[in-house]
Amino acid sequence: MRSAGTVAELVQRQWGDHRPGLRHEDIVLSHHQVASCAAARAALLADLLPTGSEPHVGVLLDNTPEFPLWLSAAALAGAAVAGINPTRRGAELARDITHTECRVLITERAHLPLLDGLELPGVRVLVTETEAYAALLAPYAGAEPGDTVLARPGPGTRMLLYFTSGSTGAPKAAVCTQGRLAAAGQSLVGHFGIGREDVHYICMPMFHGNAVIADWAPALAGGAAVALRRRFSASGFLADVRAHGATYFTYVGRAVQYLLATPERPDDREHPLRIGFGTEAGAVDAARFRERFGVRLVEGYGSSEGGAAIQRTPDTPQGAIGRASDRDDLAVVDPETGHERVAAVFDEGGKLLNGAAAIGELVNRGRTPFEGYWRNEEADAARVRGGWYWTGDLFFRDPDGFLYFAGRTEDRLRVDSENLAAAMIENILARWADAAAVAVYAVPDPVAGDQVMAALALRDGTRFDPAAFAAFLRDQTDLGTKMAPRFVRIVHSMPVTATNKVHRVGLRREGFWSGSTVWWRDPEGAYVPFGEERLALLAGEFEAHGRTELLSSDAGRA
Repeated sequence: MRSAGTVAELVQRQWGDHRPGLRHEDIVLSHHQVASCAAARAALLADLLPTGSEPHVGVLLDNTPEFPLWLSAAALAGAAVAGINPTRRGAELARDITHTECRVLITERAHLPLLDGLELPGVRVLVTETEAYAALLAPYAGAEPGDTVLARPGPGTRMLLYFTSGSTGAPKAAVCTQGRLAAAGQSLVGHFGIGREDVHYICMPMFHGNAVIADWAPALAGGAAVALRRRFSASGFLADVRAHGATYFTYVGRAVQYLLATPERPDDREHPLRIGFGTEAGAVDAARFRERFGVRLVEGYGSSEGGAAIQRTPDTPQGAIGRASDRDDLAVVDPETGHERVAAVFDEGGKLLNGAAAIGELVNRGRTPFEGYWRNEEADAARVRGGWYWTGDLFFRDPDGFLYFAGRTEDRLRVDSENLAAAMIENILARWADAAAVAVYAVPDPVAGDQVMAALALRDGTRFDPAAFAAFLRDQTDLGTKMAPRFVRIVHSMPVTATNKVHRVGLRREGFWSGSTVWWRDPEGAYVPFGEERLALLAGEFEAHGRTELLSSDAGRA
């Protein structure tokens, strides 16, 4: 079959295919029904969007059938979907919707409370699972793909506006066109041998690029079915896989670790799953996963921006992500000078010996598929400098050219698979009356990604009150569910550089072991002293997951 240049072409190919195409709980839609439902929504969207407005539709949904139906509808109509993150709150949530100029927002009853009191001028909110929603769609039931378009879809037509965070504060909406998404899906079809009999299990949130780019798109391109889980559940994972006949899934962050934490059963290998594709599982847990479930995990690297890609090959060493793809000229460079870092040196046990000299920022010096951020020229310029695409991620490279992930640049954190901006958390913590200065930065998580640590310099005459601080956090309506600091360090004064910037590198290197007072947030949300006993337990967790090297004062923290 010839390659498709757009996602719209891939959706149209479903027309007339009466095999099961979309599964969710007790719902099963054929590929043909998916295309029909998408055509109806495309026609509705064309009538709802005001003349002259941007062709953008916001989707604030869990993983229900409506999410992929609206993705398909947007593709047919020549519109773009802005995935709205339901962990965002208050004015920040409103900003995501209005910044992407969504004049139509699709949501569900469960998320309506998030919209209470928000200023969303000119935004039409449609609530799925309601009689009013069904009545709106009813007149378009006979629509067919291609009947109604806002603009004729082409490879350069915007398809996704997916938020990604960085050091500059508010999340940025990365643009992904139909051509890039279709190409990504078709590439993964070839890479993993995806066919019409496969079933892709989507349990990662679809407002995130991983689920759409690495799971939904290749299923669409390969003619595979999609099975949805409203939200990830470790305890329900295998039951879903068996019920839907799932053969492929994607993961990010701690999902693999949550699955490994479930009680072992004699039938753990009795399922049709053959492969998992994602990031941050780690070599130790990937091996455990394969031993227990009989499923190979393939670690990849990429982002919603699409500026650089690393491909895993059969000879990729343990711990490495892979090599640069054929289209990319990737290098690990000093972020300040742009000079290439030296190759990594390992001891006999595989420990990195020259991290200070080998670790640097990953850049793409070749032609980049990065398509920019929505209405953010400053962020575009920061991402592409001197003709290079700067990933903002830290890597090192071995003498054979294999790349190893080493962390993220200083103002970015990745917590439970979510990219967070330190500046945004700092702005919230700065509201606390007792805080004279605040710095937020990443410390390594023993399993995957980062944990949030905050350094607080207190106002004269005040002492840290852990109960009052926890109560303050609970009262901040715009504090996302993953922003609360896991660790709080009390400092006499905030360390600064020669240019009077907060010295986050020094704070990060001190990690958990500084002689200053450190508090730890327990599972109940209370802050308790972080003493030697807890540090020993934490060290054991790092050792169990093969990440002991991250406990050293400068590991992965250039």
